[in-house]
Amino acid sequence: MTEPFRIERIDHVQLAMPPGSEEQAVAFYQGLLGIPQVPKPPELAARGGCWFERDGLRIHLGAEEGFRPAKKAHPALVVDGIDALCGALEAAGHPVRHVEDVPGMPQWFVADPFGNRIELVPS
Repeated sequence: MTEPFRIERIDHVQLAMPPGSEEQAVAFYQGLLGIPQVPKPPELAARGGCWFERDGLRIHLGAEEGFRPAKKAHPALVVDGIDALCGALEAAGHPVRHVEDVPGMPQWFVADPFGNRIELVPS
């Protein structure tokens, strides 16, 4: 039987951050992770937050009153040069935790400046 629809891909991941924290977001997502900041549409820019995009990778951060970081839910980013990135994150004061909960599938976890969990996996 043919399905009437098919989800093709994730368009973007939305994470939350405290209002007024755009400078910290840019330092982490663009400065450390290397994902360029792109302008938000004018009608959304007034809400605060910032967007980071490159090719098919799109992470949007929205300002949220009463912000609480995502401790379990997270995006997983595939990284070429994961050791170099982990070293840069550690040097910038963002501790990275390495686990291999599933044998043969190494994972690294780091928190963004707001405490949101980010998974890093090797390419």
